[in-house]
Amino acid sequence: MKIALLAATGRAGQTILNELISRGHQVTAVARDLAKLPKERPETVVPVQDDLSDANRIAEIIHGSDAVVSAVGAPRNDPDADTDVLLWISERIVTAVRQSGTPRLIVVGGCGSLWLSPGIKVIDSEYWPKSLVPIARSHMKVLEALKTSEINWTYVSPPMLIDLGERTGRYRLGGDELIIDDQGKSWISFEDYAIALVDELEKPAHERARFSVGH
Repeated sequence: MKIALLAATGRAGQTILNELISRGHQVTAVARDLAKLPKERPETVVPVQDDLSDANRIAEIIHGSDAVVSAVGAPRNDPDADTDVLLWISERIVTAVRQSGTPRLIVVGGCGSLWLSPGIKVIDSEYWPKSLVPIARSHMKVLEALKTSEINWTYVSPPMLIDLGERTGRYRLGGDELIIDDQGKSWISFEDYAIALVDELEKPAHERARFSVGH
């Protein structure tokens, strides 16, 4: 498949890129700073520099792709940053997908809107850090924007804890609920998250829907 990967140099983007490469997909790797892409990469990876600030330009980049994967995240290290920049970029991506006629968009999402328990979402629980509430709310706005769009989208929610780690090849899927293991932990590695996302890309099971991932 020919995949356009947006924000290919973040932690999610890098691990998804590695997973796509390992499965032999052709990837248009879009990043603001191409120097952050792996220096040793196969010819199946075409680097494109772009800051995702213009929907028409995004449409040009992704034209002809079988699917777009958006690994765009909200600002995390600047307490004064407006996290809704994630929403604005995502809206441009949706517009570009529609304009270009790209068959599918898969979005690296958040977990704040997942149900932790009946009647309680993760964002409203005592376990969610207050400092991350703005980021969670921006992710929730993206999900709502996708639901009202006309494109074919899939939103992939991680568990509460996700970090670089081991590629085990194991994961569990859910719907709108947070996945928690037998020890009460909600977690996954970026590597296994990438496996779940690319599996969905290759064998669609959640079109125009959100699903959750965890160990």
